[in-house]
Amino acid sequence: MKKVSIVIVVVVVAIAAWLVLRKKDSTPEAPKQQALAISKNSDAFNHGFNTMLENYYSLKNAFVEWDTASVMKAAAVLAASTEKVPFSELKGDTTIKETAKTFAESIAAESNTIIGAPGIEEKRRAFYTLSESLYNLVRTVHYDQTVIYHVSCPMAFNDSEEASWISGTNQVENPYLGKKHPKYKGTMVECGAVQDSIDFRQK
Repeated sequence: MKKVSIVIVVVVVAIAAWLVLRKKDSTPEAPKQQALAISKNSDAFNHGFNTMLENYYSLKNAFVEWDTASVMKAAAVLAASTEKVPFSELKGDTTIKETAKTFAESIAAESNTIIGAPGIEEKRRAFYTLSESLYNLVRTVHYDQTVIYHVSCPMAFNDSEEASWISGTNQVENPYLGKKHPKYKGTMVECGAVQDSIDFRQK
């Protein structure tokens, strides 16, 4: 009888151990924490550059909405924020810093051209020049906070002239044809395609 009791105890212990091990095996492992990405540029530079980018997107969206008052306001804000980007904080040699400053000066100048231009056509042409300067600036400084998309429309001007812009997403919202185009209304707001994606983030 005593031997039977011992066998029963051993069996119970074995079953309990098996259940514990089974539960442990079935518990999913916690995901390993990934190291935080470290930017090549300083926080001060990234903050200023991010602000400039957000103001550019506001300008682009104002063109999409065909809102001239918002376009002029956004252009003024963009010019001011571009001048405040601390390029002295940029990691790189003197040539890179001077090249970046040249593109930034073009962005500020074209922003002011947008404000002073008499018509929407002239404002959009200045926006095109501005956008190309920003595209080149992003590549020059190796901006590594988010992906930047370079989008192009083959019929931005006169149904035959190409123009491009910068976007924070790959969704096409055309700032040249917009939602209230006199000929197309809002039917061509999605006209365009992503030509390049800039991604300097650390993998």
